[in-house]
Amino acid sequence: MKKVLSLVLALAMVASMLMLVACPKPPIAPGWQIGETTFDTETPVTIKFYSTMGKNLIETIDPFLAQFMEMYPNITVEHTQPGGYDEVRDTIKTELQVNEQPNIAYCYPDHVAMYNRSGRVITLDQFIDHEIYGLTAEQKADFIEGFYNEGKQFGDGWMYTLPFSKSTEVLYYNKTFFDKNGLSVPTTWEEMEAVCRQIKALVPDSTPLGYDSEANWFITMCEQYGSNYTSASGDHYLFDNETNRSFVKMFSEWHYDGLVTTKELNGTNYTSGLFVEQKSFMSIGSSAGATHQRPAAVDGAYPFEVGIAPIPQVDAANNPKVISQGPSLCLLDGGDSQENIAAWLLMKFLTTNVQLQAAFADASGYVPVLKSVTEVPKFAEKLEKADGGNNIAYLSMKVCLEQADYYYTSPAFNGSSTARDQVGYLMQAAMSGYKSYVESGKSIDELIDKVFKDAINECENQL
Repeated sequence: MKKVLSLVLALAMVASMLMLVACPKPPIAPGWQIGETTFDTETPVTIKFYSTMGKNLIETIDPFLAQFMEMYPNITVEHTQPGGYDEVRDTIKTELQVNEQPNIAYCYPDHVAMYNRSGRVITLDQFIDHEIYGLTAEQKADFIEGFYNEGKQFGDGWMYTLPFSKSTEVLYYNKTFFDKNGLSVPTTWEEMEAVCRQIKALVPDSTPLGYDSEANWFITMCEQYGSNYTSASGDHYLFDNETNRSFVKMFSEWHYDGLVTTKELNGTNYTSGLFVEQKSFMSIGSSAGATHQRPAAVDGAYPFEVGIAPIPQVDAANNPKVISQGPSLCLLDGGDSQENIAAWLLMKFLTTNVQLQAAFADASGYVPVLKSVTEVPKFAEKLEKADGGNNIAYLSMKVCLEQADYYYTSPAFNGSSTARDQVGYLMQAAMSGYKSYVESGKSIDELIDKVFKDAINECENQL
C-alpha cells in the first residue's frame, strides 16, 4: 500500500504542475465600484454588522467598536448576532432577496460564493489599493499570507474577503503517556500508523487516534498529496481519482484495525471526549478548541499533561499543508455608496488593528491574522508561558503561528459546500462499511468505488 501511495503521489504532483494555470484579473471588477466617490464625514450613516460572537467576545469587541465610532462620529455600527455560522448564512440569504442584508458580515468562502449569485458582494481590491482609504504596504505585509489569500479563492482573481480571526487543526497528544512509554510524536502519516499500533499494543481497549472532521481530513490529504479536490471553474468536482481512493482505503483499514475514529463514527460531539477520558491518546481537532482537549483538574492538578504539535504530513519538507478555518469578513452592497465606504472602514479597522486582534485572540483562542500581534507585550508574555495546562490556548496558538506558511484554502464556488459535505460522508461510508465488506468477502475496491461515485453524483445532482 505504501509503495502504491508513493507512486500515485508522484504522478499526482506532476499532474498538478501541468494543470496549474494562473487566473488573471479581468480589467473591470464585478459589482459596485467606488470610482470617484468620497466619504462624507458629516452626514450620519448606519451600518449593520452580523457576527456569531457570544457574550464574552461581544464584551471584548464593544470597546473597539466604540473607539471606531469615536474615529468616525457620523458612523453608527449596529452589531447583531443572528446565531451560529449557518444562521448568519441563512439570514443573509433571505435578506438579499429583499435588499435588507447587512453591510458587513462574518463569512466562510462558500457563503460568499452563494451571496455572490445576487451580485451584491463587493470586491475589495478597489478599497485595498485606494489612495485615500486603502491599506498601507506595512498593513498588507502584516497579514499572515495563508489567511489573507483565502479572499482570492473564487476563480476570477478578485479579492472578496479579509480574514478576521482564524483557526486550524492541530494534533493533541497525551504527553504524560507518550513520555512514560517512550513514544515519539508522529510527524508523517506513516509514523502516525506506527505510533497508533504501538499504543494499541499497550492499551488494547483504546482507540489511539480521534479525528474530528472527516471532511477536513479528506481535503487536507488532497492538499498534502497534491491531488485534485475541486475547481472554482470548469468541472468543479475532481476528487474521484486514484490518489484519493488510495488514502481513503488506507484510513478505512486503520479504522477496521481499531486505530482511529472520527466525531461522526464515534457518535459523540467531538473526539476530545475520548481523549480527556484517556480512551484515546491523540486527537486532531480545531486549534480554537484547546481547552476542550484538557482534562478536568482533580484536587487542583490535571490527570495528564497535554502536548500540541502540527498535524502529520505526507511530505513535511516539500509540501506541508494544514487547513485555514475561522471567519473572514465580506461587504454586501445595499445600494448606498456611503454605507459601502463606511463598511469598508470598519472592515479595515477590525482586521488591521493590532490591539484588537490581540484582545480577540486572548478571549477566543482563535489565531490572530496579523504577524505583529506577537509583539504586543501582554500577548507575547502569555505566548512565552504557553503550556499544556492553564495556558493551553496559548500553546495551541503558538503551534498555529509556527506553521504560518503551511495554510491552504480550497476553491470557493456555488456548490463548494456540497463537495465538502460529500467527501465527509464518503469517508464515513468507507470506514463504517469496511468491516461488512471484509466479512462478506466482497472486494474493498468495490466499496471505495461506490462511495466515490455516490459522492460525485450527489454533488452534481445538488448543483
